[in-house]
Amino acid sequence: LVLELNQVVIPTYGTVSDQQNLHTPEWADFDDKPDSLFFSDGQRRIDFVLVYEDENKKITHKRSDRKKQKRKRQVYESNLINNGLQLEATRSVSDEKLIFVKVHAPWEVLCTYAEIMHIKLPLQPNDLKTRDSAFSWFSRLFRVDESTIKPEQEFFTAPFQKEHLSNFYVQDKDTFFNPATRSRIVHFILSRVEYATKNNVKRFGINKLLDTGIYKAAFPLHDSSFRHPSTDPKCPSERHLLYKEWAHPKNIFKLQPLDFIRKYYGEKIGIYFAWLGFYTNMLIVAAVVGVGCFLYGCLTRNNCTWSQEVCDPNIGGNIIMCPQCDKACTYWNLTITCESSKKLCIFDSFGTLVFAVFMGIWVTLFLEFWKRRQAELEYEWDTVEYLEQEEQVRPEYEARCTHVVVNEITQQEEHVPYTTCGKCVRMAFCTSAVFFWILLIIASVIGVIVYRLSVFLVFSATLPRHISETEAIRKYLTPQTATSVTASLISFIVIMVLNIIYEKVAILITDFELPRTQTEYENSLTMKMFLFQFVNYYSSCFYIAFFKGKFVGHPGNPVYWLGKYRNEECDPGGCLLELTTQLAIIVGGKALWNNIQEVLLPWVKNLIGRHCAAAGSEKVVPRWEHDYHLQPIGKLGLFYEYLEMVIQFGFVTLFVASFPLGPLLALINNMLEIRLDAWKLTTQFRRMVPQKAQDIGAWQPIMQGIAILAVVTNAMIIAFTSDMIPRLVYYWSFSVPPYGSHSSHTMKGYINNTLSVFNISDFKNASKPLSSWFGNQTTCRYRDFRYPPGHQHQYEHNIYYWHVIAAKLAFIIVMEHIIYFVKFIISYLIPDVSQKTKSKVKREKYLTQKLLHENDLKVVKRTMGKIAHKIIKGVDSTFQHKTE
Repeated sequence: LVLELNQVVIPTYGTVSDQQNLHTPEWADFDDKPDSLFFSDGQRRIDFVLVYEDENKKITHKRSDRKKQKRKRQVYESNLINNGLQLEATRSVSDEKLIFVKVHAPWEVLCTYAEIMHIKLPLQPNDLKTRDSAFSWFSRLFRVDESTIKPEQEFFTAPFQKEHLSNFYVQDKDTFFNPATRSRIVHFILSRVEYATKNNVKRFGINKLLDTGIYKAAFPLHDSSFRHPSTDPKCPSERHLLYKEWAHPKNIFKLQPLDFIRKYYGEKIGIYFAWLGFYTNMLIVAAVVGVGCFLYGCLTRNNCTWSQEVCDPNIGGNIIMCPQCDKACTYWNLTITCESSKKLCIFDSFGTLVFAVFMGIWVTLFLEFWKRRQAELEYEWDTVEYLEQEEQVRPEYEARCTHVVVNEITQQEEHVPYTTCGKCVRMAFCTSAVFFWILLIIASVIGVIVYRLSVFLVFSATLPRHISETEAIRKYLTPQTATSVTASLISFIVIMVLNIIYEKVAILITDFELPRTQTEYENSLTMKMFLFQFVNYYSSCFYIAFFKGKFVGHPGNPVYWLGKYRNEECDPGGCLLELTTQLAIIVGGKALWNNIQEVLLPWVKNLIGRHCAAAGSEKVVPRWEHDYHLQPIGKLGLFYEYLEMVIQFGFVTLFVASFPLGPLLALINNMLEIRLDAWKLTTQFRRMVPQKAQDIGAWQPIMQGIAILAVVTNAMIIAFTSDMIPRLVYYWSFSVPPYGSHSSHTMKGYINNTLSVFNISDFKNASKPLSSWFGNQTTCRYRDFRYPPGHQHQYEHNIYYWHVIAAKLAFIIVMEHIIYFVKFIISYLIPDVSQKTKSKVKREKYLTQKLLHENDLKVVKRTMGKIAHKIIKGVDSTFQHKTE
């Protein structure tokens, strides 16, 4: 393993047994320089900080426990020193119990581990000419001022090798490894150094020491305060610049300084903000088209004939609708739904169809252009061959490698944490656990559905129920609306509670799986969390879109859930407006909840921490102590940020046919999200350990899957949830002979034609309304396409129904095939890697081969040439002697 490799590469660096004398850190008092990033000598840079509580002053543990903890810490620190690191300890200014151990990696250690970790470092400046795009003049208006944050110089890079040090671009040893790289190397060492041995099992790594409380924190330092530049002339104050030019709200319309973000926080943070910024920019186009479709619906709603018929007192006013539940519900007038029908005309229009087709193409363009952008960043940020070369095994995986197997390829023995049978058992257990939790979510969704069915009876009985009711509340607060809003709120609460529980369960399951690398760990956790979130967030929307009101029977023979609860029915205009309401509540509530959880809570915690620290001391506090009082970023880093955005991406694409304003709301949210995430990182959290990342990981195939599913869901929403297809069938076929009586194609008579007739004498006793029927009418109407009473096939589906079903299926097939064909053409025409990036990669490989390999050949040739020259010279002299 890596420790064994270290002992081969650096024989003098090893581990110390408990019986030997332990090396201890140097001790130094704080020098009253609050912005200093160096040891007390002012020369050695602080690359990492470890914080622990003085065991002699702890009061919460037994004395024996304190001695064990102190021994483990001392052994660990001694082994760090034996591995070449330099440590300096300083007692806290504000709390005497706290001790800060500052860690510095000297040049030799950095070079050695840079080679072990295959870190790419500069060979020479990039000499390829770059051409500005046609729109560069426009983008300059939104870029960060280059005089404030200077553009990073581009280099050709190669994996570092100590023996080829002269070939690398080393102008200054202090700056050759930037602070992010130095911290990453030190963290690599901290994660693998041993601190104890128990039952022949080595215990190692800073993470376990943090989990057991031996250390309270471990983090790299921010380089300055975010409010003002550092007073230390050696400090570039990059954190202050990031806050000023990136995280501050005034920069909401500016482009992000991605190279600077990557330089300070590392590639993993950089690739997240690059993706989020790219996604937000692409949303601008979708939002503009969505607003256009919404405005089209607003402008044309006055021409909506079917809505006018609903609101017309001579048409809708004379239509009495059948009760929508058993006994408690009463008959009602169709004009009650006048206001909702007007709103529905905005969303259920021809513009919605155009927008759904557009979004199917937009999502393909977004994913294809992101692949190109990602390829550019992979080259610029030296992650092209990261997975193959640099990524190391997780310490947790290494610690469990107790089984010996023979590698099929190398035929060498290697250690693994479990046998093939053990791996199968783990996978079976984890898969079962995931499915169990998904079934639990489905059960909660069924519970919400049962609530909807039962509470509808209550609202129907308590809300005003006379047919002639004219109060304003009756127009807006119908039983359907009240049921929909309360059920949506309950659904949102259930989603949030299950979300909190499942997060912990998913982490436990993934830890049990024991993935080999951090990328494998995150991808495995990502798939579990997304499967859960997909069912959790989208199940209620799928129910409203594709199940509600679809299997209700007719008033004389209704369909029941669990033999008790009568199925819900949609309004005469369909369930589209209810789906829009559900989306607005879940998306809006989720955004509000996440902002409170992600921004407000860390801010309040830091405020309390600063207040307590200020109350205890008015002294000058060093940089490491300031950073200690910030919030830790968490083990999963930006995982939850990705999850939040991909869930939003699903809402924007999967159900966009019901809510054209979705992309606009997502755009506004994301513009704020970028700055809130930036503000949170720069002001409220400790600096993350910089990490490499080649791409956005498992989120890419997840979004591709959503993109494929979105075409199907939007086609089905238009076909089955909206009334667009029934209206088109009526307009082209049933408004004119032989089925209709109009002389030309028209929408007049649509409402009367699409509401079936029911004879009230055919009610069963179980569903007959308790309220007395008044008037001389003997029939009521209901939403379906069935033959009237007295017909030889009464209450069976009529020919209009079968025409509509055929048209819906034909529409889905045609729409899907057209969009999938266009998506295929776009994917084929747009290459994943641009020609410019390909040229840069080829040039870099050529230089690497020339500088690192051909130079070795030249040395060999020169050496062999000298040897050959000596041999020839010796042969010539011998030959001359013989001749004489």
